[in-house]
Formats: sequence, C-alpha cells, structure tokens
Amino acid sequence: MIEGLFEIQYEISRFIDQSTKRYLYNEIDWHNRLIFIKGARGVGKTTLLLQYLNENFKSSDVCLYVSGDNIIVNSLGLFNIASELNKNGGKTFIIDEIHKYPDWSQELKNIYDSIPGLKIIVSGSSSLEIIKGKYDLSRRAVVYNLAGLSFREYSCIALNNEYIRPYTIKEIIEDHLQIAGKIKEKVEQKGKKILKLFNDYIKFGYYPYFLEGTDSYFMKLNNVIEKVLYEDIPSIFNLRPTSIPYLKKLIYLVATSVPFSPNIARISSNLGVSKEYIYNYIDYLEKAGLFLFLHPSAEGLRLVRKPEKIYLENTNLYFAIEGASHFTINSGALRETYVLNQLKLLHSVFSHKKGDLIVDGKFIFEIGGKTKTRKQIKDVEDSYILSDGIEIGFSKKIPLYLMGMTY
Repeated sequence: MIEGLFEIQYEISRFIDQSTKRYLYNEIDWHNRLIFIKGARGVGKTTLLLQYLNENFKSSDVCLYVSGDNIIVNSLGLFNIASELNKNGGKTFIIDEIHKYPDWSQELKNIYDSIPGLKIIVSGSSSLEIIKGKYDLSRRAVVYNLAGLSFREYSCIALNNEYIRPYTIKEIIEDHLQIAGKIKEKVEQKGKKILKLFNDYIKFGYYPYFLEGTDSYFMKLNNVIEKVLYEDIPSIFNLRPTSIPYLKKLIYLVATSVPFSPNIARISSNLGVSKEYIYNYIDYLEKAGLFLFLHPSAEGLRLVRKPEKIYLENTNLYFAIEGASHFTINSGALRETYVLNQLKLLHSVFSHKKGDLIVDGKFIFEIGGKTKTRKQIKDVEDSYILSDGIEIGFSKKIPLYLMGMTY
C-alpha cells in the first residue's frame, strides 16, 4: 500500500545537500517521540527534515517521509500509513506540511496513542495553532520554531561554508571591536567585503532560495507571499477569498511606511471593514510570518492586542514587494526590521521611550546610519548606537550587522 510513498521519498531525498545545516538542526532533541517543527513558508523546514532522514536512516523502510498535501497520503490516510509502516518494522514517520492535511490533529493524536513504538516528526506553518487545536497535543509534542537564515548563517554559506560562530548579545556589546575585526578578517580572506555581504543579505539572504541563484529570488519570494495569502491563511483561519485584497492592502501599507504605527480606527474607515476584522487580519499576517510586531516596553509581557509598530517580517520582503509595486523603501524601517528580526528569536525586544529598542529589559539601542550620534540617549544607562555602514565600531557605537550574529 505504501510502496509508492517510499519511491517518492527516495526521489526527493537523494538531491538534498548535507553539507550545510541550519542552526536548529543540532538544537533539536531528536529522541523525543513527537516533534513539531514550525516556521514560515520557505525558510527550509523540508530540507531540514530530509537531511535528518538521510543522515540517520540508510534503510529506507525504517523511516518514511510524506507531505501532507500528497494525493496518495490524502487517499490512504495518515493513520493507515502509520499503521502499515509500523507493521513492517518502521520506526519513524516524518510528515511535512501537516497543515495541508485535513483533520491532522485528530489523526496525529490517534497515531501517537495507538502506535507507541512509532516516532513522529512533523513540520507545519508558523501560523498553525498546534497546541490550541481541536485535539490538544501540548502534553505530547515538543515544539521547535525554525526562523529564516541569520546574517551569520548566510555569511557562512556565502563564504563557502567558512564557519563563523554565534555570539551572545552580551559578548557583542562588551567586545564588538574584536568580534567585528575577526569577522572582517575572515570575510576578506575569502576575497569579499563585510558591508557588501551584509547589503546582499538584506536583499536576498533570509530565505535559502539564493542558493539557486539570485536572478529568480524575488519571483520565488513573491510566489511565497501569494501562497501564504491564498493557501495557508485561508485554510488555517477559515478566511474567505473576498478578504484577501484587504490583507494585500495591509501588507502594502506596512511596506511603504516609516515605519508603520497602526491606527486601527483609521484603517478600518479607509478599508471599509470593522476594527475587529482589521485586528484579525493583522494577527493572521503576523502568525503566517509576513508581519513583525513591536510592542511598548511599558506593557511588559502582558497581552497587548495592538502593537506600537508593525514591520514586514524580514528585510527581503521589502525588496520583493518594492519590485512589484515600485516604491522607495524607507532605510530606517529597513534597519529596524533587521535588528528586530535577528534578535526576536532569542531575546525579548520592546520599544523604548528614548531609544528605538530595549532588549532583555536592559540594553537600549538607537538605530541609524554611520553618522548617528548618541545625543538622544547620552544620559541613558546601558545604551548603544547600532550603526549601519561601518565595518568596525568604537566605544558604544556598534556595527549594525553584528546583530545578525546571535544564532
């Protein structure tokens, strides 16, 4: 019954590059019995799963990889596939893009409870409500989130797999001169310049598509945006197709702002839809990996529905949308997006009254170009300038690109 699925697995797994693995690969405890890997569309979840398959299962009948949208999978059913795999000595069942399979949470719970000898590894959209689904899997699953490529990861790949180790935010603040010097030296030994590498990353380094060439990068990225809008969000949040134009208008508003400070009442009036819908649309776009929220620090960790600022989730999205819509990207919004995007994975990041950001409740950052001064934050303790356009910093002026070296 499942022989055809093993043939598909063989065909797609044999072309996977094993030389470069994402930061998350070695952080996952692969011994857990039910593993969820969430992430935005296009960040590399499928590659990570197939790398694990290739590295750990030489015998193809011990582990089976399937995709949730495969017609054979939908015809046979996940539970039936898992049952036959187990009866034939299979040990691991990998299900990619599970959010595309109907009633996934019920079947997954049934597999987990009824086939205790089978390990299950699952990937799904970043917007998937895994824990709060109809069938609660919180006591069974270990959930990991895969972010897009950091500037550090991109640099390692661009330098032909030259290793650059990650640094903590504390290490960067205390020793940024030496760290920047080491990285600059490594980059130049490979015949490249750190600021050119950084500018390339800002445009086309967050998604692994650049490995297939940069000429088609934005076409692929715009295709990702379309699939998120027309496939992922409607299927996960039961959104009507008539609502999608409003999502597109919100994306354009954020992309063209300096940066975007949401006035929900005004947006509601301009678009002709209720404030409740606007709140929901913004929330869907954030969960789907297209928006990035910045909340005020005064609110701490309390639930706040309206963020103080909204950015596109990463800098590459600005350039993809710019190419399709022909507007001028605001450099300030681009820099703030980069810092927030790179730090949010490992740190708490909020807005600050005097600086742009406060990180981990302690470090205050003001973000700007190479001529940015400390005038605005000169009397603020633990405050620093993150400066674009410089290779090496000085005192409390830190090169902006170093914020991408934390993971």
